[in-house]
Amino acid sequence: MNDAHCHFFSRPFFAALGHALGDAGPAPPDEAALARLGWEPPGSAEQLADRWIDELDRHQVARAALIASVPGDTGSVAAAVRHRPRRFVGFAMVDPTASGQAAEALRQPEVSALCLFPALHGYSLSDPSVLAVVKASAARPGTAVFVHCGVLSIGVRSKLGLSNSFDARRGNPLDLQPVAAVCPSVPIIVPHFGAGFFREALMLAAACPNVVFDTSSSNGWMRYHPGLTLPAVLERALDVLGPGRLLFGSDSSFFPRGWVADVATAQRAALNQIGADPTVVERIFTGNFERLFPAERASST
Repeated sequence: MNDAHCHFFSRPFFAALGHALGDAGPAPPDEAALARLGWEPPGSAEQLADRWIDELDRHQVARAALIASVPGDTGSVAAAVRHRPRRFVGFAMVDPTASGQAAEALRQPEVSALCLFPALHGYSLSDPSVLAVVKASAARPGTAVFVHCGVLSIGVRSKLGLSNSFDARRGNPLDLQPVAAVCPSVPIIVPHFGAGFFREALMLAAACPNVVFDTSSSNGWMRYHPGLTLPAVLERALDVLGPGRLLFGSDSSFFPRGWVADVATAQRAALNQIGADPTVVERIFTGNFERLFPAERASST
């Protein structure tokens, strides 16, 4: 299988958390954050890439998208992709309202997608800067745009006692419709089925054929929809988007937890429960990822 949603928690990522903690004593910021978390140090980008390769091999995952999880950390993901180009696809987090971030990320040939988190960075998806990012991606064929809509909760921030309250109204999928329509060649990846805006995400996807859902994480947002189950979510998504526009994702992130196998197990069981054909399951877990991010293109970067 392939995994369209893994966070690359690099040394600069932990350093950013350490700075957010404020005065953490004499330790470097990344070490201060890691000490509080009790997680494994990532080492260099190449060392963390090798750690992920071992983990993916153990679970028989062929390829994975690695998300740089703070703006400005594109270099870490780019280094990991250069180190193992046939196993990783690079996703870069950018704040479109910050001048030059998207352009800088797109200068890295190892970057295959730009990631937008409107609730985290405090802008609306109707902001003109979002359209500018999608147009820049359209000018670079093969580049996708990943947009986190809906509810956002960052577990590592909660664990560190940092603020984890973000305005979900800024991530309404319907605000993406004009943007996606203007640039129909750009795949727009909406993770977590819209993370609470499921109905709105379905409406967006019905109007825009370039919109793709990733299925990642436990999808805890379902608790906001009484009676909604994972089989029902997958069945409705398949009905609206079809089997060619769903990407399996785990939302794995840190060590020692590693790759979250339970997510794949639950999604396979849900697809089995709704009677999904094996060819449909193969497309969700493998084929659609290969179509969007061909391994041949990765090996030529």
